[in-house]
Amino acid sequence: MSLPKAATLFLLFFLLLLSSTTTSNAHNITRLLAKYPQFSTFNHYLTTTHLASQINRRQTITVLALDNTAMSSLLAKHYSLYTLKNILSLHVLVDYFGSKKLHRISKRSTLTSTMFQATGAAPGTSGYVNITNLKGGKVGFGAEDNEGKLDATFVKSIKEIPYNISIVQISHALNSAEAEAPTAAPSQLNLTEIMSKQGCKAFADLLTASGADDKFNENMDAGLTVFCPTDGAVKSFMPKYKNLTSSKKVSLLLYHGIPVFMSLQMLKTNNGVMNTLATDGANSYDFSVSNEDEVVSLDTTVVTSKVLGILKEEEPLIVFKINKVLMPKELFKPVVAKEANAPEADAPADSEPADAEDNTNGVQGLGGGRLVMVVLSLWIGILLI
Repeated sequence: MSLPKAATLFLLFFLLLLSSTTTSNAHNITRLLAKYPQFSTFNHYLTTTHLASQINRRQTITVLALDNTAMSSLLAKHYSLYTLKNILSLHVLVDYFGSKKLHRISKRSTLTSTMFQATGAAPGTSGYVNITNLKGGKVGFGAEDNEGKLDATFVKSIKEIPYNISIVQISHALNSAEAEAPTAAPSQLNLTEIMSKQGCKAFADLLTASGADDKFNENMDAGLTVFCPTDGAVKSFMPKYKNLTSSKKVSLLLYHGIPVFMSLQMLKTNNGVMNTLATDGANSYDFSVSNEDEVVSLDTTVVTSKVLGILKEEEPLIVFKINKVLMPKELFKPVVAKEANAPEADAPADSEPADAEDNTNGVQGLGGGRLVMVVLSLWIGILLI
């Protein structure tokens, strides 16, 4: 093979590799652990305590997972859910430790911070974990405030996505007097009161009058995202609202809630179709989330509303203010098409395929343009051989 041909093939191979290996830092701890039933209890409590969503927002993390037997021993102590959250957050390291790194600790021992330390509830360095290489290739773990005792040892690596997330099993729960201290429940969040004080009183009043606020409150403990139209937007919409039946009014109001906590950053990085509190088997009642630069938009196919800001963000609740009432296609006629002579800039942007959202390891698929380039590169390479 001549040198020019070899160089050309090398370049084509490089372009092929470059175009087909794009990854992102996204991960989902719940999905990753769902593949391992022996960690089902640990996985359940990560979700119940809302630690799962916090873990998913971290770009670099190590989870010290406890199997069902170790979790049973921990639960037998009957800690409150809020104390249990502190204990489990001590098992989430805010640095990446794969199996190799754990077995090659510099100077045989290191201290690393945890999500418990990051809460600000851990005094001093009590939210740090000591990792020590022991004799026989073992690795020990212990809370910094545990008088130097190493309560647990490394069992095995469960999942590693360098240098994004590492999940390793340890033998026992870590003991910590500070993490185990009784923790009071957070003050009860009053959704309609929050909205009323922040320029969304009209929407809050509709929730109360229709009884839809009960559905919102029922979902709050598990995580809730609310999109609240401004008072002006509700006032403009009221003629259409009054024409709806009672059940359709409730559906429209529930359409403004998502049964999961979604921060602004999560909305920006998880564009696509979102189910709502109004979603049921017969009707989808969904809308699409997109963003351009820093502006997040909600498209129902009937109307597009923009996120104006955050009224309240305190897990498990986040409330956004939006500039228009969300009108579901199940209740209103969708906007089918633009005028033929409409400016090109007004044309809707191409959307990603729906199945591109469901990717456990955060690996993005090939876009149509990149796929064409890959095929074309291979074809040219074959012709040059």
